[in-house]
Amino acid sequence: MASPSLLTPTPKLQPLLPTSAAPPPSPLPHQNHHHPSRRHFLSLSAVTTATLSLSSLLPVTPPPAFAADDEEYVKETSDVIKKVRNTINMDKNDPNVATAVAELRDTSNSWVAKYRREKALLGRPSFREIYSALNAVSGHYISFGPTAPIPAKRKARILEEMDTAEKALLRGR
Repeated sequence: MASPSLLTPTPKLQPLLPTSAAPPPSPLPHQNHHHPSRRHFLSLSAVTTATLSLSSLLPVTPPPAFAADDEEYVKETSDVIKKVRNTINMDKNDPNVATAVAELRDTSNSWVAKYRREKALLGRPSFREIYSALNAVSGHYISFGPTAPIPAKRKARILEEMDTAEKALLRGR
């Protein structure tokens, strides 16, 4: 329940902050006292809208793919292919399987994080095949653990995707 002092008005208003000797500036007659920054806001939003609409009319060209970037992609993708092949062909009784799977997971995560945003690479067959194979390998090890062997049918599909990706890399695709 509210106290009676909150409900009854006081005869004299008490200032919350100490007042200064200077009186507050009076509003100009043409300014809206309740919304002094409305005009400023509206002018900024009009300029922003005009700028955005003009920038959408300008042609946007992605930066060209450089040969060094392409060489780096080919090298790193070849390394990922070798690592996937070595890891999935390991014997399930090998004591280094869990370590190899952890290294493969780190390698594949960094490869995907690096190249998934590259618009120039998304349409390449090598990228699609490697991405699909890495997804299958990662999904298997996440679901069944790092020491679970990959079933023969899935393993054959992954190796086929690796072969296709390697051929596409050699062709520059």
